[in-house]
Amino acid sequence: MSIFSISFSLSRSYSATSTLSPSPISHHNTASTLHTTCSFIVPPCRTNNPFLKLEHQHHSKLFSVSRGGGRRPKNNMVVMSMEAGVGVMGTKLGMMSYFQPDGEVVPVTVVGFKEGNIVTQIKTEATDAYNAVQVGYQRIRDRKLTKPELGHLEKVGAIPMRHLQEFRLQSVEGFEPNQRLVLEEIFQEGDLVDVSGTTIGKGFQGGIKRHNFKRGPMTHGSKSHRQLGSIGAGTTPGRVYKGKKMPGRMGGSKTKIRKLKIVKIDKDLNAILIKGALPGKPGNLLRIAPAKIVGHPRA
Repeated sequence: MSIFSISFSLSRSYSATSTLSPSPISHHNTASTLHTTCSFIVPPCRTNNPFLKLEHQHHSKLFSVSRGGGRRPKNNMVVMSMEAGVGVMGTKLGMMSYFQPDGEVVPVTVVGFKEGNIVTQIKTEATDAYNAVQVGYQRIRDRKLTKPELGHLEKVGAIPMRHLQEFRLQSVEGFEPNQRLVLEEIFQEGDLVDVSGTTIGKGFQGGIKRHNFKRGPMTHGSKSHRQLGSIGAGTTPGRVYKGKKMPGRMGGSKTKIRKLKIVKIDKDLNAILIKGALPGKPGNLLRIAPAKIVGHPRA
């Protein structure tokens, strides 16, 4: 709640009352003018009165009030979501059909693991204001990294690795720098996982392929086959709404596929079989983490 005071003068005297405030109204009568001071309480919400200024609870800056309401401060803070547990990084190898013992055929994606999945840094609330484990993956030559990157890895005695990713956790107990994560200790057959990766880039595509639009008639004199069509009205609103589905670049973006089942873990080949399709083409980097399930104690 904010308290505002307004002072004004009138050319003739009159008795004023206010129903906006429990606070008293003071009157100062003169011979020809009346000086009235009003104090009332205005809730911190939008108002149509242009003479008032609202003070935001979390900001000392005053925002001017317009007819449509006061400007809201922009919050550009991006908070990383909490993981259900530490995960690993792998390489997509391709898809195949897997025959289960009962004879059922399951389409699976084979994910292999190169040298890596080593803990390179442990972040705590005391040092970084949040708990996270940084993991490195895929060993490369020293000359492929910059000196700051090499120094960061040599600080914990880790090998040079191409990819570094964080897994934000509720607690980082039990993790040590330069610790090698064992796949069999993190995942078991039948577990559900969330897999993140970069989708295959399709380039610039039209509305039919990009957004599954329907095409127009191909015969009977129609001249609108695969065109986009109308994108908005003319005079009102006289513009194109933001977020309008139109042709543009398709694919090549990060995506996450949730709650995929691990069908088999092959210790000899150091690979796992995950049911369904995964983003990207063979050779693509994948991030595999325990699935976040509502109500699960780890989620």
